[in-house]
Amino acid sequence: MTTPAEIETMIARIALRDRRAFAALYDATSAKLFGVCLRVLKNRGEAEDTLQEVFLRIWDKADSYAVTGHSPMTWLITIARNLSIDRLRARQARMSGQGDGGDLLEQVPDSSPGPEATTIARSEQARMNTCMEELPQDRAEAVRGAYLEGDNYQTLAERHGVPLNTMRTWLRRSLQKLKECLTR
Repeated sequence: MTTPAEIETMIARIALRDRRAFAALYDATSAKLFGVCLRVLKNRGEAEDTLQEVFLRIWDKADSYAVTGHSPMTWLITIARNLSIDRLRARQARMSGQGDGGDLLEQVPDSSPGPEATTIARSEQARMNTCMEELPQDRAEAVRGAYLEGDNYQTLAERHGVPLNTMRTWLRRSLQKLKECLTR
């Protein structure tokens, strides 16, 4: 298993355009990042395409990574989650008639993830579910809406009947609690 310090070293070397470090980072993190993409998109093909975009973004933005004391996986997962949510929103816009229509085959979901992705997803889901159960129900629903379903803060604030800044506070504090739980 790769340590956070080793991942930070790989990212620093990638910023210097070290292809071996890039390959090593891919080997060490691609399964987990693919699981993040698959969880958001629920479509294997789109998740694979998004994972490729994730690593292109890592290659391009490695020099902007700052060592902050947080896990470097947080940075990588954030990239994967954000690109997945962007793709999900684009898909939703296409399907609601706001986009160019796209190819009908792109809209057919692939319901058969591979065994590796299934195992990783189950393991991560079990850990996350355990931690989500520690949050109050409304906070857990808000986290799911924002980070798994792609809802924006305003939509969540309206849904839960709270001011926008309260929703931001809920999400920030909930993420802090989840981070603490996941690092135990």
